[in-house]
Amino acid sequence: MIALETLTRALNECPLVAILRGITPDEVERVGEVLAEAGFVMIEVPLNSPDPLRSIERLARTLGDRVLIGAGTVLNRAQVAAVHSAGGRLVVSPNADADVIRASVAAGMVSLPGFLTPSEAMLAIAAGATGLKLFPAEVASPRFLAAQRAVLPTQVPVLAVGGITPETLHEWRPMADGFGLGSALYRPGMDGAAVRAAALRFTARLRRP
Repeated sequence: MIALETLTRALNECPLVAILRGITPDEVERVGEVLAEAGFVMIEVPLNSPDPLRSIERLARTLGDRVLIGAGTVLNRAQVAAVHSAGGRLVVSPNADADVIRASVAAGMVSLPGFLTPSEAMLAIAAGATGLKLFPAEVASPRFLAAQRAVLPTQVPVLAVGGITPETLHEWRPMADGFGLGSALYRPGMDGAAVRAAALRFTARLRRP
């Protein structure tokens, strides 16, 4: 329940997860600060980034008291343990792997496995997932998610991830509790000013009716 409370509190504060795929440890703190200043309270560093555990460790040390820091593209129990050791509190996966979910829950971490079908969603929930991420959202639609939410437990948050832009955010907003933002927010090599501008486009769109 603590993990669910942590996730719910973060989603209520700002329902946007920054996905920093490709970021390096040397730039991660600056980008993290920019995102926190823009109002983001969730950041994930995918494990297929350069030296991702070092980046997670740096973010956890500098922002961990106000931002939920963790890893994406987590595929096995060993990676869950490594993220936990680095100070991460969030585990995001592209798939619904029961072992990864159980290991995350056992470590007291927020578990957000990916799903596309009702079967995958139900298996993830049965394994103890804190929330779910519809992935890749760009091959689905808000109506697709609405149909699935009719049968999913209402207390399980669902995030849409993949292809979300400031222009499409409002289409998903009625159905999704949160959003994972990738290349529309951050691409390798972007400086702080560019990340800030992209972040503010998303937060401004959230404030619009």
